[in-house]
Amino acid sequence: MIRSMTGFGRAEGSGLGYALTVEIKSVNHRHLDIALRLPTALSSLDLDARRLVQARVERGRVDVTAQLGPAAGRAAQEVRVDAALARRYVEQARALGRDLGLEDDPALAWVLDQPGVVEVAEPTPVDPATLWPLVADTLGRALEALIAQRAVEGAALAAELRVLRAELMAEVATMATRAPQAAGRRSDRLRERLRAMLADAPLDETRIMTEVAVWAQKTDVTEELARLRAHLEDLGTKLDKGGPVGRPLDFLIQELNREVNTLGAKADDLELSQAALAAKGMLEKMREQVQNLE
Repeated sequence: MIRSMTGFGRAEGSGLGYALTVEIKSVNHRHLDIALRLPTALSSLDLDARRLVQARVERGRVDVTAQLGPAAGRAAQEVRVDAALARRYVEQARALGRDLGLEDDPALAWVLDQPGVVEVAEPTPVDPATLWPLVADTLGRALEALIAQRAVEGAALAAELRVLRAELMAEVATMATRAPQAAGRRSDRLRERLRAMLADAPLDETRIMTEVAVWAQKTDVTEELARLRAHLEDLGTKLDKGGPVGRPLDFLIQELNREVNTLGAKADDLELSQAALAAKGMLEKMREQVQNLE
């Protein structure tokens, strides 16, 4: 399976009274670059979480964000009321009221507002190790969603690359057909130039054949065409094999580009030069697609 480097995944999980949300997004990058943001309570799990991501993703800039909170029905803070202390406040307030000739009972809001009556305590901190199963499961499902999306886009990119490869192979076949004709045209042009330079002087056929042979050797593109076909076959094999092919295909595109540039420089023929330019345009499109692959 061929995957792109861009995608998004999200998953939610709960356990031990906690709810966890993990979001992952990835974009193109030369290597694997993981930016992991965990809540403070889970910071000690950073290395384990990174290893989990590294085991599933080969390449790309991967941003992982996790949010931890209380599960539904679980209070984030514990509230304690000291009823005995509240009763003493009320008794003292009533006694003071009788002494002052006041009959009103103290309001509940006043009682609750007195020091020590209501205490708010944070829940007992959880051991991060006990939450690792929750983190591993939720992060794993978010990675599955990310990979599934990368696979869909990767399949589309691979299909486009196959089309471009077929077009480039057709262009190479056209260049192979034109090369012998171009050699004949070069030979004729050289003879015409020699005749023009020598005017009415007798032509040395041996010298002409020597010059034609030297020129033919300098402008021969047979090796370049053979290497182009070999690289394109290799490219097709890698696309069929799948997996993390981004770097190998990027190298192949560079090699193809090098051969096309050499062919264009050697081709002393308008039709071959035009074909080389068309091939360069196809290779540029292929390069843009390959740089998105994992």
